[in-house]
Amino acid sequence: MNCRHCGESLTHTFLDLGHAPPSNAYLSATDLSRPETYYPLKIMVCEHCWLVQTEDYAKADALFNSEYAYFSSTSSGWLAHAARYAAQVTGQFALGPNSLVIEVASNDGYLLKNFLANGIPCLGIEPTASTAQAAEQLGIPVIREFFGETLGQQLAAHGQQADLIVGNNVFAHVPDINDFTRGLKATLKQDGVITLEFPHLMRLLEFAQFDTVYHEHFSYLSLYTVNRIFAAAGLRIWHVEELTSHGGSLRVYGCHAGASRANQPTVAALLMEEAHRGLQALNTYRDFQERCNVLKNALLTFLIEQKRMGKTVAAYGAAAKGNTLLNYAGIKPDLLPFVCDAATAKQGKFMPGSHIPILPPHVMAKHRPDFVLILPWNIASEVRQQNASLAEQGSRFVTAVPHLEVI
Repeated sequence: MNCRHCGESLTHTFLDLGHAPPSNAYLSATDLSRPETYYPLKIMVCEHCWLVQTEDYAKADALFNSEYAYFSSTSSGWLAHAARYAAQVTGQFALGPNSLVIEVASNDGYLLKNFLANGIPCLGIEPTASTAQAAEQLGIPVIREFFGETLGQQLAAHGQQADLIVGNNVFAHVPDINDFTRGLKATLKQDGVITLEFPHLMRLLEFAQFDTVYHEHFSYLSLYTVNRIFAAAGLRIWHVEELTSHGGSLRVYGCHAGASRANQPTVAALLMEEAHRGLQALNTYRDFQERCNVLKNALLTFLIEQKRMGKTVAAYGAAAKGNTLLNYAGIKPDLLPFVCDAATAKQGKFMPGSHIPILPPHVMAKHRPDFVLILPWNIASEVRQQNASLAEQGSRFVTAVPHLEVI
């Protein structure tokens, strides 16, 4: 396999999680009697440009199909994050009725509805029909296609270049990251701004966030590598912010390479920190597999011990990261009988691979388990707050990453 950005041959395996189904391929009851598709789940690191990437197996159209069940609006914390961002950039970039905001991977309209409410024209690009339909019902126009250079050129040809292009948690999801970035350039007005948010590879390494590895994440990104990818497409990163979302993310601000915006000191500072932490040194990546095995074994041991003692454990949050964790650990309904999730699109279905049933949140209050395993640990505080009544009745909350913690 060759690197998806620079084309160099890949020889070093960063992490091997065996074989797993796509993490968002939730199953119906009928699906349980059919064969389930598994792909190797292995990520490699390029020793030339330091792009960390999944091994080539799964294709994007097989992962992001009409049954895709991730709806951004399920998380109240994420909705608040989006609203704060919209208010910030509206003032910062003087967006108004003559502007155009384009969001790539606009999902269910969780972000663009904020611009729409303020009279700012917007356009969503979203290939998954289920989420695109939800956005359209809010009055947001949506192009139901995968984004890339061809679509970017078509938008430009029709006078739909953007003052602001937003991509939240999509840059890591695209198989051809160079084509996607060239599409951003084609769609951007000469003085426009791009902002992309994505989980930071530095935090994945620091906190052993191996459960964020799944087939839908084709890339695991540092500022150093994204800076290279932008430059190759004729774009420039002029500012970066570190965010707490998704366990530690970056928000990069980009523009055309020749734009007048001055580079902020944040870019050089973070590039220096990444270098100091060894993100461009192979030794940094060598012990990650064993660190992940320790976390996986700790969770498995905990669940087995609770079962032996007659304690009950249920899970909250049928998140993709939870599926990676459960499948790598080999956890089935005998150890974890059900998971609750607020997303109605997931309720009544089963977790891929583990086949654990997904139930509505009110079931948790009915069963009052001794322990609640929070699979989306990045929103653990939100989950605990929403389920405070369980704690009052004696249930304890558990997270498995970055270490096993019982609260």
